[in-house]
Amino acid sequence: MMDFGQRLQDDQERLARDLRALVEDTETLLRHAAQDASQEYRDARQKVEQRLKAAREDLSAAHAAARGRAAEGVAAARAHAQEHPWHVVGLGVGLGLLVGLLLGGRRGD
Repeated sequence: MMDFGQRLQDDQERLARDLRALVEDTETLLRHAAQDASQEYRDARQKVEQRLKAAREDLSAAHAAARGRAAEGVAAARAHAQEHPWHVVGLGVGLGLLVGLLLGGRRGD
């Protein structure tokens, strides 16, 4: 099973590839649009539309996957907090002391 970092990197690489292809296809479309509405223009336009659709689907899938992983992280954090409530209390106290020290140190300046 792939870890989160690897999946994220793979998704980013795929998205970058799709966006590069979209830019290339758009440049081709613009070159042909300047000439006339030939068959090459129609073919290039259709290819751009297909790439746009694929890019939208990939973005949607990546967004859904990120939301799912975030929900898993929240569920894991809640489960840990329920299993180890004193860890959470200790963390809260530690953060409170740190903030207090930082704010208290500013008064002396």
